[in-house]
Amino acid sequence: MTALEQEPDAAAAVFGDRIELARDFTTALAAEGEERGLIGPLELPRLWSRHILNSAIVAPLFHGRVGDVGSGAGLPGLVLAIARPDVEFVLIEPMERRVTWLEEQVAALGLTNVEVVRARGEEWSGRGTLDAVTARAVSALRTLIPVTAPLVRDGGELVLLKGANAPAEIAAAAKQIRRFHLKDVRVEVVGEGVLAEPTRVVRATVR
Repeated sequence: MTALEQEPDAAAAVFGDRIELARDFTTALAAEGEERGLIGPLELPRLWSRHILNSAIVAPLFHGRVGDVGSGAGLPGLVLAIARPDVEFVLIEPMERRVTWLEEQVAALGLTNVEVVRARGEEWSGRGTLDAVTARAVSALRTLIPVTAPLVRDGGELVLLKGANAPAEIAAAAKQIRRFHLKDVRVEVVGEGVLAEPTRVVRATVR
C-alpha cells in the first residue's frame, strides 16, 4: 500500500484550531478512499498537498450559504466545512455511495454546518438561493456554468477550483458567461507563499 503523504507544515496554519478534524478526515479518506472509489490509487502520496490543502486554502473566500456541486469525496465541500464552521455548506452529489460517505463523515466529524443532498446540480430544488457555489474537478467551465450559476442568488458568486488551464477555459466559455450574466469573471491564485502548489479559482458574480 502506498504511504500517505506526511502532513505539510502549512496544514496547521491553514486549519488553525480545526486541524484535528482535518487530520481525522484525511486519515479516513486515506484508509477508505480508494476502496470506495473516492480517490485514485496514486493520490495518497499527495493527498494533503494536492487535495486537502488545495481545497482548504480558499476557505476565506466564502460566507453565508454555499453549495458544492459534485462534492464526491468531500473535496472541496467537506474540507471547507471543517475550515469554516461559521459558513453553511450544501453538498450536492448524485451518486449514492458518495452521498453515504459524505453523511458518514459529517456524523463522524460532528459537523453541524453541512447538509448533504443526493441530486444532480441542475435538478436541485434550491435554485437561486445560495450565496456562492463551488466545484472542483467536475467538468470544463463551459459545461459547469449552466449547472452552477442558476443555483446562486442575484449578486452571489461562483468560486470554482480550476487548474493551470483556467484562462483558456474562460475564453472557451464566453457564450455561457454571456448567457448566464456573469460579471467580473477572473482567475485568482490563492495560497502563494503558503502552499507549495497554490490553488487557482475562477470567480464571477452572478447578476
